[in-house]
Amino acid sequence: MSAHKDGQKTKERAIHPGSGRGRGRDFPKGRQVDPDALDEVRALLGDAERRRDLLIEFLHLIQDRYGCLHARHLAALAKEMRLALVEVYETASFYAHFDIVMDGESPPAPLTVRVCDSLTCEMMGAADLLARLPARLGASVRVLRAPCMGGCHRAPVVAIGHALHENATADSVAKAASTPHFHGEPVAHRDFDAYRADGGYRLLADCLSGARPMEQVLAALDESGLRGLGGAGFPTGRKWRMVRDQPAPRLMAVNGDEGEPGTFKDRHYLERDPHRVLEGMLIAVHAVGAPDVYFYLRDEYPHIRELLAAEIAKLEAAGLARNVRIHLRRGAGAYICGEESAMLESIEGKRGLPRHKPPYPAQVGLFGRPTLINNVETLYWVRDIVEEGAAWWASQGRRGHKGLRSFSVSGRVAEPGVKLAPAGITLAELIDEFCGGMAPGHRLRFYLPGGASGGILPAAMADIPLDFGTLEKHGCFIGSAAVIVLSDRDDPRLAALNLLRFFADESCGQCTPCRVGCEKAVELLGASKWDAPLLADLARVMGDASICGLGQAAMNPVKMVLQHFPEAVR
Repeated sequence: MSAHKDGQKTKERAIHPGSGRGRGRDFPKGRQVDPDALDEVRALLGDAERRRDLLIEFLHLIQDRYGCLHARHLAALAKEMRLALVEVYETASFYAHFDIVMDGESPPAPLTVRVCDSLTCEMMGAADLLARLPARLGASVRVLRAPCMGGCHRAPVVAIGHALHENATADSVAKAASTPHFHGEPVAHRDFDAYRADGGYRLLADCLSGARPMEQVLAALDESGLRGLGGAGFPTGRKWRMVRDQPAPRLMAVNGDEGEPGTFKDRHYLERDPHRVLEGMLIAVHAVGAPDVYFYLRDEYPHIRELLAAEIAKLEAAGLARNVRIHLRRGAGAYICGEESAMLESIEGKRGLPRHKPPYPAQVGLFGRPTLINNVETLYWVRDIVEEGAAWWASQGRRGHKGLRSFSVSGRVAEPGVKLAPAGITLAELIDEFCGGMAPGHRLRFYLPGGASGGILPAAMADIPLDFGTLEKHGCFIGSAAVIVLSDRDDPRLAALNLLRFFADESCGQCTPCRVGCEKAVELLGASKWDAPLLADLARVMGDASICGLGQAAMNPVKMVLQHFPEAVR
């Protein structure tokens, strides 16, 4: 052995007595667990099972209690759950709402204020808020930029802690931030008793008793033409049948992670009529024979999480969920978890990385089991379609299209909000008939028909029917029907740059085309003159080679600006 290595061994024995060869090891390898931290973690976890899939829930408990995730608590949690510390760390570091504090680092300020800088909020003054708030709020408040929070109709939006504060000004934020235990504005919803008094859960009872055969329910969904309203548009009845035909045990997951900039329709329905969603969910569970259902809700909606927890407890106490266990799961600030397979990974307590397909979740989903995944709004309409009849739903559209669409409309309109309108309506009709026209002093210049990834169209194309299958030939899609309206005071270049910054921030980083491509696009879009051939080539590579829809669709806004506004990019 060299003198250097021999000296190093001597040094190690001095640091860790008893670590020499043949004497055993007094100190285990790796980070030592602080006994006090272990006691603190155990107290927070209580009697909860130490299951791997509860890791994110446990991380939330620690973050909420201590304002951050100290390294000592991560080590203690890893020991308590019998996980490698790297497994805990890589999960915690993936999500934006977790703050990891290593030894020697200072914890974040006692209060965090997140300012949404997504497209609509930027149009309505988010940049000014971000510039003014740090000095206004002082060192005891941390101010961060953040992605869409689902309040685009009341932009600009901030989150104080996690509670939403909308139509924000520097003065209103300062006042709210100084309010102890700020929880946002209260929302009136139809509770369990009111819903039952209006005939709620009668359809579920009929399904459970056999008075309403499940084949009759499936036939109504098939005939109505109801499609997944989270964005993909897969026929709902067909999806239920696919999962139903898979071998047991089967599971269900509800996707309540609407993070697409411009989208807030699921929030709208959960705030006002949560039991209509829950009844649709329980009927779906019965249809596929799932013993467990996981309701995944984005962390930006803490008031809805509290509401759902209370209302789910009521329906369970009434015996309406006796054949199924309902698990309410909390996201942690990751747009990618709106992608169905990334959501499944997050429910399992992991980083929200999209899975390669096939197999599809209907075959191999949550915990490796066949899994039915439905969006919140899709489930909202199940009761109406079955009770009113498939013909009722199919007759609601215009121009031969079926059903109703819940358009999340924001931007330069007089009356933004969720607009329940016929499928197949045009943007011009939507603005005039449902939004009170354009905002005073604004003239329509361009619009996003399907959120950040749905593309951009000019005012000259405001007469296209808005529905599945009508926009694809124009390079766009309806998605979750998040309509953002921009005017002659807005710059399509800056709009595209805002959207690509969002995608660059929210890329999970798993695949190179998306991870590097989004960052490169932001760099190229920041130039005084756009390199159109290079951008087109980048869009082609990202669309062909990215694993999931984020990378595949991220360049849609850029392609549309190049096509429809060439004069703006020279």
